[in-house]
Amino acid sequence: MTRLPRPGLRRAAALGAASAALLLGGCAGMPGQESAAPATAAPAYQESIDISGRISVQYEQNDRPQSLHGSFIWSQTAQNTDLELLSPLGQTVATISVKPGIATLVESGKPPRVAPDVDELAAQSLGWPLPVSGMRQWLQGSGTDSAGKPFRAQPGTDYAAFATLDGWRVAYANWQTDPDSGATRPKRIDLTRNTEQAGKVSIRIAVDSWKKP
Repeated sequence: MTRLPRPGLRRAAALGAASAALLLGGCAGMPGQESAAPATAAPAYQESIDISGRISVQYEQNDRPQSLHGSFIWSQTAQNTDLELLSPLGQTVATISVKPGIATLVESGKPPRVAPDVDELAAQSLGWPLPVSGMRQWLQGSGTDSAGKPFRAQPGTDYAAFATLDGWRVAYANWQTDPDSGATRPKRIDLTRNTEQAGKVSIRIAVDSWKKP
C-alpha cells in the first residue's frame, strides 16, 4: 500500500500512556465538501483492499474531554487485517495485526500485546474503543445492523446510516468517485458510541485512497 506522509499527534489534554502518542495533530481539515453521489448502493464488498486516510477521535478520560488526530493505513485480505496509526511528524504510534484467532497490538517503545479479540485489545491498550472488526465492512459502506440484517449504504439518500448490534452508529457523511473504476465509495465515515470506559466516543474517518492489492 502507498504510505501517506507520516503525520504526528498533538493532543488537547494529557492522555493515558497507552494512547498518549496516538494521533495528535489536526484533523480540522477532514474533508466534507464533496457533493453527494447519485442514489446508488455502495460498490460490492472487496475481501482484499488497501485504504489510507485520516482519523479524528474524541472521547473522555478521567471526566475530561480528549481529542486525537492523525492518519492511518489499512490493509485487509480475506482472513487478515493490518492497521497502522500514524502521527503527522512521521512516527508509527501503533500497529494492529489481526489473523484468524489472534490479534496483536504494538505501540512504540512497548512490548506487543496479544488477545483473541481485536476490539477488546484495542480498547484496553488505547484507552478508547476502536472497532477494527466492524471497520472491515464499514469502510466499504456495508455492515450488519442492530437487527442482525445486512446493510449497504446508498449514496445520495437518507439510507446512509445504521446502528450496530454492539452500539455503534455508523454514518456516511460524504462520498467520492473512484477515478479508476468509477465506483462511488465512502469519503467520510462518522462512528459514535456511548461507553462506560470513555464516555461518548466519536471517530471521524476520512478516506484518501483506495487500492486493490
